[in-house]
Amino acid sequence: MTDHHTHAGHSDAAPGEERDSFLSGSAGYIIGLLLALALTATSFWAAQSGALWRPGVPIGLCVLAVAQMGVHLVFFLHITTAPDSTNNVLALAFGIIIVVLVVVGSIWIMDNLNANMMPMEQMMRMQS
Repeated sequence: MTDHHTHAGHSDAAPGEERDSFLSGSAGYIIGLLLALALTATSFWAAQSGALWRPGVPIGLCVLAVAQMGVHLVFFLHITTAPDSTNNVLALAFGIIIVVLVVVGSIWIMDNLNANMMPMEQMMRMQS
């Protein structure tokens, strides 16, 4: 029979859960929240102020959006380069594929309907 002992100071953790890391626990969530709030405020400031060159505003907003996605992935979804987070990365990739399929399929269907539906004026003339 094997003897299962829990060592003092070591708690049981789920796969992919970081132990004794600076980003784990409440501190990581608070840092992530502060970074997300700062990036959101910066986005609003960049869009409303005249500090950025007008054609450069969409590029600046895209850069801030990608940075915010990175903050959310690291601090809230705990996507890291650790070998234990493989399942998290695969679940994220699957979710992204499903969302892309739904959005692209909806646009494709709406474009097809727009091209093949009879305009209202022509339908009214046919009824008269």
